[in-house]
Amino acid sequence: MRISVHAVRVLPAFLAIALFAAFGALGAYADTQGHFDRTLTVSGSVDMEVQTGSGDIVVRPGSSGQVQIHGTIHASGWHISGDVEQRIHDLETNPPIEQNGNSIRIGHVEDNERMRNISISYEIVVPADTRLRASSGSGNVRAEGINGPADANSGSGNITLTNVGAETHARSGSGDIELSSIRGTVKASTGSGSIHATGIAGGFTGSSGSGDVRVEQTAAGDTEVGTGSGSVEVHGVKGALRASTGSGNIVAQGQPTGEWKLRTGSGNVDVEFPADAAYELYAHSSSGSIHTNQEMTVQGTISSRELHGKVHGGGPVVDLSTSSGSINIR
Repeated sequence: MRISVHAVRVLPAFLAIALFAAFGALGAYADTQGHFDRTLTVSGSVDMEVQTGSGDIVVRPGSSGQVQIHGTIHASGWHISGDVEQRIHDLETNPPIEQNGNSIRIGHVEDNERMRNISISYEIVVPADTRLRASSGSGNVRAEGINGPADANSGSGNITLTNVGAETHARSGSGDIELSSIRGTVKASTGSGSIHATGIAGGFTGSSGSGDVRVEQTAAGDTEVGTGSGSVEVHGVKGALRASTGSGNIVAQGQPTGEWKLRTGSGNVDVEFPADAAYELYAHSSSGSIHTNQEMTVQGTISSRELHGKVHGGGPVVDLSTSSGSINIR
């Protein structure tokens, strides 16, 4: 078949017309925003629940007698229906905010049609004496300077919690979790992101599907951390410790006042104890070396792959194991 030069030149024009017609059938791309502001009067401790589909949530401390809420409404996409501006106007006029005394619920919408193709991000100023539950489908969640407890959840966004005065929970499907200055026990989990926690004044439980986990504790409390393939690093432990990873390294420092059990599939294990720490050591490496500068009473057969002994007369069990890495005890 022969194609003339003229036919080749006009093909792009036909293609452009076809693409224009296709997108015209979908509807023009829309990007529309709206806003609302509300101030609620409260007295005493506030119990707050905030939820949103795909927007962000930011909570920070303010004066003790009021809650200030700023909402940003956003709608964008190719399939925006013609009533989107009307629905945004309706949300501006009647935002999803409910108050019953000092209990406040934000973002709860029973009519799913009202929120179709629309997301709301919230910036909220609260009294420091606030208990918080915050959830976003895919946005980020950030809160600071509240007495707590605090419970934050995101399907795929990041979570950042700072200076919380009580028990704190944080969960993300795939985002990172950053925690600092938490004066209470912590539970944190993410599907594939990393966890970084500093200034944790209490026990800590954390897990990641594949990211790194880093924890620094400032007070006594048991610790349990795990990751599928990332590394684990824990400092300031004053209690029992369980740490595991499929293929990363484990670094742990602290006082073994409870049982320590550290496991990695192929990484190294490095632990550091105070000079006067008393414990009973079990160390095993399938193919790596074991090294310690601690004086101990050795029991059983001496082997380059296994070491069992008591340091300063013994104490809680410290059980260290790796399949192919090395073990170092300082």
